[in-house]
Amino acid sequence: MLRICVLAALLAATGLSQAADASAAKKELVKKVLKLQQPGIEGVGSMVAGQTAQQMLQAASQQAGRVPADKREQVGKEIQEEVRKFYEETAPLLRATAVKQAPATIGVALEEKLSEDELKTLIAWLESPVSRKYQQLSAEVQPQLTQKVVAESRSSVEPKLRALDQSIAKKLGLPPADAASSKQK
Repeated sequence: MLRICVLAALLAATGLSQAADASAAKKELVKKVLKLQQPGIEGVGSMVAGQTAQQMLQAASQQAGRVPADKREQVGKEIQEEVRKFYEETAPLLRATAVKQAPATIGVALEEKLSEDELKTLIAWLESPVSRKYQQLSAEVQPQLTQKVVAESRSSVEPKLRALDQSIAKKLGLPPADAASSKQK
């Protein structure tokens, strides 16, 4: 009976050791995936910085009516310059934060949802020439897709954009864009 208990304890210890080794191996695979995906992760930080800067510009443009007409253009340029500096200062910080937070978010999800074999397959794909070629191709054709989307949807989006522009102008106490352009002619 004692031998059976000792044997069971040894088997359990061996199983725990193998599980710890597998867990450590899986963690290393997850680290590698995160490293391979770092440009995309950094892109999240850049996107957050860009969206924040864009919101600042929009908020400033909504207040443009409060600035005397003869100073609006200069004030607008100054605001754009300040927002550009804000972006240049915050984007690196947000990129670094995204990289720092990736293991606790993306890494945990990868570790929980993918097996070691699946992680190895993912790494093989990310390192493959086909994957690199696909990423490059995607970056090249995205502007073409954007142009086609804009061209095809222009007729339905432009009336909505004009309505939005008129609504904003009205809220700012500015003359409608059509009235302002006809006065300049």
